[in-house]
Amino acid sequence: MRYSYGITSALLVGGAAISLITGHPAGAQVAQNDDSQIAKVVPRAGAPEGFADLTAQLQPAVVNISTRQRIKVQSQNPFAGTPFEGMFGNRGGQTQTREAQSLGSGFIISADGYVVTNNHVISPEGNGEIEEITVTTPDGTDYPAKIVGKDDASDLAVLKISSSKPFPFVKFGDSSKARPGDWVIAIGNPFGLGGTVTSGIVSAVYRATGSGSPYDRYIQTDASINRGNSGGPLFDMQGNVIGINNAILSPSGGSVGIGLAIPAETAAPIVKKLMDGKEIERGYLGVQIQPVAGDLADSLGLPQNRGEFVQAVEPGQPAAKAGIQPGDVVTKVDGKDVTNDQTLSFLVANVKPGTTIPVELYRQGKRRAVNVTVGKRPSNAELAQSQMFNGNDGDDDSQSGQDSSSTSEAIADNLGLQVTPMTARIAAQLGVSPDTKGVVVLGINPSSDAAQKGMSRGDIIMSANYRAIESVADLEAVVKKARSDNRDSVLLQVKKRGRSPQFAAIRLLRKD
Repeated sequence: MRYSYGITSALLVGGAAISLITGHPAGAQVAQNDDSQIAKVVPRAGAPEGFADLTAQLQPAVVNISTRQRIKVQSQNPFAGTPFEGMFGNRGGQTQTREAQSLGSGFIISADGYVVTNNHVISPEGNGEIEEITVTTPDGTDYPAKIVGKDDASDLAVLKISSSKPFPFVKFGDSSKARPGDWVIAIGNPFGLGGTVTSGIVSAVYRATGSGSPYDRYIQTDASINRGNSGGPLFDMQGNVIGINNAILSPSGGSVGIGLAIPAETAAPIVKKLMDGKEIERGYLGVQIQPVAGDLADSLGLPQNRGEFVQAVEPGQPAAKAGIQPGDVVTKVDGKDVTNDQTLSFLVANVKPGTTIPVELYRQGKRRAVNVTVGKRPSNAELAQSQMFNGNDGDDDSQSGQDSSSTSEAIADNLGLQVTPMTARIAAQLGVSPDTKGVVVLGINPSSDAAQKGMSRGDIIMSANYRAIESVADLEAVVKKARSDNRDSVLLQVKKRGRSPQFAAIRLLRKD
């Protein structure tokens, strides 16, 4: 007993000594930034003293990327809709070309000249074509570059340059170890100013911006990033590439301290596949979603920012086949929680197509579980087309947009219409049978006769001059024949939403 009592006394005395030294009762909860707690985590005095040595070591591997492109533009008649419209000839509806340039950044990842950048840095504007890509190293040497591979969904691209000497290069690091508050530096070419270095800290890890992209998951930093920094590296203090500078959030277009970088853990596997010439396959459910937040969360009686709400389910796609319904709230995918940092889009995109996974959800207040065989995510062009006429944003795998790749200059120049082929996806959006034939109107020249006679986006052209139309080429052939026969109009059979097909004679646009 004396022995035990002696131990207890020693502990009590020890506790009293600790209390005297710290000023807090032993075991008491203290402020997170109390002197006794913060001393062991604050940076050392004077650290970092500067980034000059680190920059000098890394900068030789960071490059400037420029493109030369030729862009097709539709000229407009400045007198359209006025009494002077025809006085100087019909200057509207003609296709012209202009040259354009783009600037961005990149970094070399191998001694033999593989270069990583953003896909948007080396992609043409609108209907443009890239004619030349040039990589400029810090010593001012220009190298012609070829595209090895690019991926629109992740906004990544790999280029290749060649030299008789090895290139300086850098390696990817482990971005999963990044923490808010870590020092970082960004090297790039903002506004064409080569070799610019900025510093800051990691402001947030895995920041989602609500774009609906499967890769809406960024490192946020306050290191200054501006136009031209895109594609450049974000380095940690060990000189590892932990991010690829990609975008900024700004009301002014300039840096306001919110820069976004693609995490290395996301980019590195994609870059490796692009270098190896492999196809980038991603999982797909076929649902339109929105976060469970604000009034939506309150109305469902669910926690804020946990899970995602299913607004719509695409017929025939994996979610529909598995029995997922509009109004469901998906809370887990393959055992992983759906959160703001780990969205449904991201989780599904990283599942190999063909894999069957468990999905947990709430339906009318009850927990349910279904097994889903994940499909293959369509291309961005196909997804843009699938969202073309329903006006929905926030799909788990897609973003809204227009795909004009199937339109015809002849149709645009003569009828003032942009059209695209009918597909099962578009038919579902327009509420018509999937076997409906025709082409669908994407856009209309407001000064055309088609616009004056009430044609609108989403109209289906079923026949032209009594010839059934099943493709853009069919309509183009009818228009060209009408022009060669010196006809002034083409008779179109047009179906509007919710109406029976009607005939309309559309005058051809005048030529100079």
